[in-house]
Amino acid sequence: MTTKHPIRVEIAEPFVKKLKRLFKKYSYAYEDVQGLIRQLERGETPGDKVQHTGYTVYKVRVRNSDVPKGKSGGYRVIYYVRTPVRVTLIMIYSKTEQTDISSETVKRLIEDLE
Repeated sequence: MTTKHPIRVEIAEPFVKKLKRLFKKYSYAYEDVQGLIRQLERGETPGDKVQHTGYTVYKVRVRNSDVPKGKSGGYRVIYYVRTPVRVTLIMIYSKTEQTDISSETVKRLIEDLE
């Protein structure tokens, strides 16, 4: 999906809280997420679609510059495509600290936004 309209990337409160927590341990956390935000602003939809949520949601791997394991040891970011020009970052976690989030949990996070 590439569009000529500017995409507005919003950040949900749970994402902000989790990112602040990660930043205490990983000094490049903010910079690592910036690359993804730029991709989203260009209209790209990186990552894999999260099934069984009823929403257009993607999970993407983001490299953790503080951990020399590439994307596999990095962050997972879950974002919600609300409209063709509005995307919301809803969750971030470090793969080394947390296993996958269920589609039911993702659905609840989105419902809390609405």
